Amino acid sequence: MAQPKHKASKQRKRQRLGQVKAEIAAIGVCPNCGAPVQSHRACGSCGTYHGRQVMTVAAEATEAAE
Repeated sequence: MAQPKHKASKQRKRQRLGQVKAEIAAIGVCPNCGAPVQSHRACGSCGTYHGRQVMTVAAEATEAAE
C-alpha cells in the first residue's frame, strides 16, 4: 500500500479537516398545525406524520389533567 512521502503539517491537515462541517437540518411547516417540524419526522406539537396521527403528545395530556 502506498505511503506518504512527506509528513502533512498541522496547518495543512487542519485546513483539510476544516472543510468538514455539519449540515443544518431542513425545517418545514406541519400541514396540520403549522408548527416548525424537521423533515421526515413526526410533528412534536400535534403528533401527525404524513397526514396520520402517529403518536400522542404529552403536552395535550398535561393540559387535559389541569
